[in-house]
Amino acid sequence: MALTFSAQTSKLSLKLIESYGINPAEILKKLQIDPKRLNDPNARLPYSTLDDIWAEAATHIQDPAFGLKAVECWHPSQMGALGYAWLSSENLKNALGRFQRYSRVVTEGAYFEIEETPKYLSLILHYRSVARQLPYRTDGFMAIMLAMCRANFGKHFQPAEIHLKHSAPEDTSAFEELFKCPVFFGAKDNRFVIHMKDALEMSEGAQPQLAKLHDQVMIEYLAKMDRKNIVEQVKSEIIKQLPNGNVTDTTVGQALHINDRTLQRRLKEQNTTFKTLMNEVREDLAATYIKDSNLSLSEISFLLGFGNISSFSRAYKRWTGKPPSHLRGSD
Repeated sequence: MALTFSAQTSKLSLKLIESYGINPAEILKKLQIDPKRLNDPNARLPYSTLDDIWAEAATHIQDPAFGLKAVECWHPSQMGALGYAWLSSENLKNALGRFQRYSRVVTEGAYFEIEETPKYLSLILHYRSVARQLPYRTDGFMAIMLAMCRANFGKHFQPAEIHLKHSAPEDTSAFEELFKCPVFFGAKDNRFVIHMKDALEMSEGAQPQLAKLHDQVMIEYLAKMDRKNIVEQVKSEIIKQLPNGNVTDTTVGQALHINDRTLQRRLKEQNTTFKTLMNEVREDLAATYIKDSNLSLSEISFLLGFGNISSFSRAYKRWTGKPPSHLRGSD
């Protein structure tokens, strides 16, 4: 089954890209990502899509350490309940524990391990096999953790050590300037290390009861995700396959490693069908594409997997009551 991530978390990546003067809408368009889904707190995308966003950003940004700029882009809303549970945690040790337990709310493409010694507390990042382990993404994760710790502990917070599996860039000054602690490249694992005394210090924003409420939200979300993830996975795969023009339950099932009968049964359990999801995806994408004056009706028809403009026009009229030419004129 394809691993996913919360669509809202990609806002951080896009904000980072925009900080370099690059229009993130162009990247979304190229990768065929519907921007409306990024505002849906329940939407999830294939984990590979997040790697695609970062890889595409790397082709436009010349700074090899651009991932570190994520420290300026993090906001708790990008992580939903996990972000706010983090802020209301009693201390950093509790916050890191929550992050480890509920990280699947944000991403399934990685998992985390906590290691304790009398002096230090480490959060270790492990990528799953689906991840490309892009160095600048790992740099971005470490920068995000720094931003999160500072949100709880104060701007003066600095980690004890940073360990990165990737090799050192030619210029490491950006790492030294940001983390202000030893940074070890070519390490055996990726780990964010803090002093235990800092981990146990009470956070100014500590609200244990509120944190527990967020915990309950995440527990319920994960349970719901396990039941309904199939719908988002099918929708994401339909979007990916639409320009090929021959999307079927068989082709989508093959991509998700599910046979036809199992796919139909699991969708039925969610009170939907493949045909319904295909129609919903096309309708949602059409509403976005039709507003893009750079796309002709022929191009929109192709992107939505229709064989010709006539088929697209009939579908669009069925969805909206009016033909697309009513808004666009004849292309």
